[in-house]
Formats: sequence, C-alpha cells, structure tokens
Amino acid sequence: MSRKHPYIGLPDRQFWKKDPGIERPRQFDPVPDAPYRLSRDAKVVTAGSCFAQHLARVLNDSGYNHYIAEPAHPIVQKPVAKANNYGLFSARYGNLYTTRQLKQLIQRAYGDFEPIDQAWPGRDGVSVVDPFRPQIQPGGYASEAELAADRVQHLAAVRDALESADVFVFTLGLTECWADRRDGAVYPLAPGVAGGTYDPEIYEFRNFDETETYADLKEALDMIREKNPDVKFILTVSPVPLNATMEDRHVFVSTTWSKAVLRIAAEKAARTVEDCLYFPSFEIITSPHTRGRYYAEDRREVTEQGVRHVMSMFFRHFTNDTAGIPGLARQQAADRPAPAPARQDEHARAMEDYMQVLCDEEAISNS
Repeated sequence: MSRKHPYIGLPDRQFWKKDPGIERPRQFDPVPDAPYRLSRDAKVVTAGSCFAQHLARVLNDSGYNHYIAEPAHPIVQKPVAKANNYGLFSARYGNLYTTRQLKQLIQRAYGDFEPIDQAWPGRDGVSVVDPFRPQIQPGGYASEAELAADRVQHLAAVRDALESADVFVFTLGLTECWADRRDGAVYPLAPGVAGGTYDPEIYEFRNFDETETYADLKEALDMIREKNPDVKFILTVSPVPLNATMEDRHVFVSTTWSKAVLRIAAEKAARTVEDCLYFPSFEIITSPHTRGRYYAEDRREVTEQGVRHVMSMFFRHFTNDTAGIPGLARQQAADRPAPAPARQDEHARAMEDYMQVLCDEEAISNS
C-alpha cells in the first residue's frame, strides 16, 4: 500500500514543529553529520570575515590544529603579536569579506594579478598602509619599502597555508565592496576610511549578486584545489549584520539581501565542488529558536554563548569528541534566562572577546 503523501516517514529534522530546539534552544542542531572526522593534527586553515576569528580561537583553545603559516617572530611576546594581528587567521590577511577578495588574494599570491595600488597613505599623513589589509599593522608601515617587504613574506605565507591545508574553512561575510575602476582590484574598506584617499574617478562601489559571488567562490576554490588536490572545504556564512551599507536603503534590508546572496553561493559551491560542505553557523545564530539571545546589546556582535553553541555543533559533527570545547558544560546548562546581573557579567566577559576581534568594517561611520 502506498503512502498517503510523500512526507510520511521523513525524519523529524525535516519538520519545524518537531525540532527540540523550540523548547530548549541549546538543543537546536541543524548540522548534518560530516562524511569525515577531523583529527587533532589535521591542519585547519581559516579565512574570511570577522566571525571566522571566533571559530579559529575555539579551535586553538580546544587543542585542534589551527594552522598558522604566518606567525610572529619567536622573540615577539604574545601580547605584542596579538596586538599586531598575528594568529587571527592562518595568514595575516585580515578580513576577506567578499569572494572576489579571496579570489584576488590567491591570484596575487601566485603572481597572477598585480594591482595598481600598492600602498595608501595612512590617516596620520606619515605612515603607509596596505590597501588590501588596511588595519593589519597598527600605526601603519614606516615606508613603502617596509610594506613591500612584509607583503612578500605575507604572500609566501598565503601560499604555504593554501598548500598545507587539510581543511580550508572560509566564512563568507559581505557582498558590498569598493573596487579600483582601472584594474578591478577590490578592497576590504573604502579608500579614506582607514587610509588612502577617496577619488570617485578611480574607485567605485560594487555589490556583487549571487551569480558573481558564486563564480568568484568557485574559481577561488578551484585554484586552491589545483595547488592542493586533497584539501577539503568547509563554507560558512557570517551571522554578523552589515555595519553600514552604500545602498540607499536601511542597513538591515541590505543585510538580508547580502546574506541571502552569500547563502546561495555557499550552497551552490557545496553542491558542485568536490569535498565541499556547508556548515550552518549563520542559521544557528539567527534562528528564532535562540530568541535573539546570541546577539549582544548592539544587536550585531555575536555573544560568546552563541559562539560556543556554534562550535559545540561543529565538534559534535566534525570531530570524535566534544570534551575539548572550553565551557561546554556551562553551555549545556538549563535554558532558563539568567538574572539580570549575571547577564551583565556575561556581556562584560563577552565584550572582552569582541575587543580581540579584528573587524575592518567597524571603521566605517558617517561622521
């Protein structure tokens, strides 16, 4: 006898009202099991938006191998190295917000693209900054020669990271960017925000659609695979809303458009690129199941509680253990809201982590 309709017998996870996360938010788990498990010595290379730094930090804290191809000099003390943005990502590339930015970084690393802009004047009028990493060096570089020397080392580290990776994790963050009209080079920040001089004759605003975003992502992953045939890819979408938009509309409307584009691109890549998976960190943070509690008071930054939920799901489905996640026992505590003072204490602790995240986009303001 045939079923009454095709939905009969499908798993509970495919039905909204049967999700346990409705009653207990921390049980919300939209992650499918990965076809492999990460060992603790597997080299995990991270890149992408601000949110990717949280993923890298928890991997480090949990004893997994967040591969650092561009470390600070051994004599540099850890606080100094951290202040100079070493160890945030696998190489010192700062935020790679768009898929075009990722693609062009790979092209630059292998000598396939030499942008016209090589240095921008710093905001202090004395130093120079890297147009493609405008805030990576606090205070900028003393000279263009110093910047050029650092860039040589940096691009060598990028090659090392891409060729050494067992797993490459990329967090898609934005679709909006600024580009050079002359050669198409894209930047993480508009000229004039953290260095450089804005000239509308040279620089233009771009907002990539789903076709462009996917094409750039596919090309970037193909280039990495060409250099590293055995690499596996994990794609995520940042749940952090846009800080600002150049589109003439509310920033939240631009946020939803941008995240939809990124989600489509990531899904298409997961379906068309071999050994490429989508990890739903965006869905975990933004889901109605979590009742907005994973956003800080500014309704933009992700709380440490949210990061731990995301990473507990990552460890559950991508590794053989969950014991290595710092604070996991606290994360699995009862779902009842904490008293107001405890929330304030948690927010204060979380803000300490926010201060440790490099987010170029935060530099944008209208004043």
